[in-house]
Amino acid sequence: MNIKLFICFCSVIYLAGCQSTSPSAPLTPPDILNNVSFEHQPVESVEEIFSLSPEIINQFHQSIHHTPDAKIMTRELLTFIFESSTNKLNYVSGSTLTANQTFSQQNANCLSLSILAHALAEELGLDSRFQRVYIPEYWALDQGFNMLTGHVNLKINRQAFESQDGVTRFYNYADSLTVDFDPNSREQGFPTQFIDKSVIAAMFYNNKGAQALVNQQYDRAFSYFKAGIDIAPHYSGSWGNVGILFKLNNQYNAAEQAYQFAIKLDEDNNTAKGNLAILLSLTGREEQAKVIQDELELKRQSNPYYHIAKGNEAYIHNEYQMAMRHYRKALTLDKKSHESYFGLARSYYQLGDTKLAERYLKQAHKSARFSFDIERYQSKLSHLSAAINY
Repeated sequence: MNIKLFICFCSVIYLAGCQSTSPSAPLTPPDILNNVSFEHQPVESVEEIFSLSPEIINQFHQSIHHTPDAKIMTRELLTFIFESSTNKLNYVSGSTLTANQTFSQQNANCLSLSILAHALAEELGLDSRFQRVYIPEYWALDQGFNMLTGHVNLKINRQAFESQDGVTRFYNYADSLTVDFDPNSREQGFPTQFIDKSVIAAMFYNNKGAQALVNQQYDRAFSYFKAGIDIAPHYSGSWGNVGILFKLNNQYNAAEQAYQFAIKLDEDNNTAKGNLAILLSLTGREEQAKVIQDELELKRQSNPYYHIAKGNEAYIHNEYQMAMRHYRKALTLDKKSHESYFGLARSYYQLGDTKLAERYLKQAHKSARFSFDIERYQSKLSHLSAAINY
């Protein structure tokens, strides 16, 4: 499968997985970023990513009951994010925004929501830390590119400080609270790992850069990827993405160096491995490419999202029977996968079987978890019903 981008979105926005594992001894990055023809463009500063406007801060403090109990304040924090009288925020997997933009524009993915929640928690003096959530590899298709989705969440310690008469009192509770904007992740209880704020900033830059790359805005993409590398040089995902950019611009040597370094930083960066295999095949090294591809194929056979991605790839090439085989395989691994049901629905529709198309579209609608997907499937059901009854 031609997996082309690693992106920390949370799908339903993870981020993805978002690789953050660093080697025990820091490696020296390859010198491939200074001798390039891309034109630098301005990007958001780290301060802009995490800061809140005075207006939002004032509104926030007016809505919070300041108590020593961080559990109560965290609940009120989440209520403020989603149910403010001036803001009704929706979950949108592909929307990567700063803390300010997330609150103002009403659309955000898990990375953006976690950034906003972290900024608000800091405003309350709560101790909050970002976590990578180790979900299975998950791909989303965007304009012909397979984007690997990841997931992050936020852990807030149940502790608080109170100052009175010049004396600071410290309250410490036995456990912590995890703020996770993906209900599936919460239910599954996937393993987690703490990640630095700098890595979160790098993920932000990578998401923005990946979208620019998809839109063929290569100078902008390079500016974002380089910003991610500058802030967190040993974050594997940045190097994998900048390798994609080099490859698309026929800079094969630089692309290969970027992929290799990404893999040295994180042996589990399967996306960089897959893209390296594509490059090896492209440059006449088919045997080396096949070794990597066979290894990845074996790893991914038990992952339903892999089969969904393969199904989507077959569907794009009008291979509808092949696509359905992959969607059905995905359902044997995860019977609640709305993407698999939707894949079957649109495949049957293309084959002229509107009855089965409607049946599986109803299953997709029933299995969807987020309002965005539910509304999307409902709209498609309405249009299909109208077409059938016309």
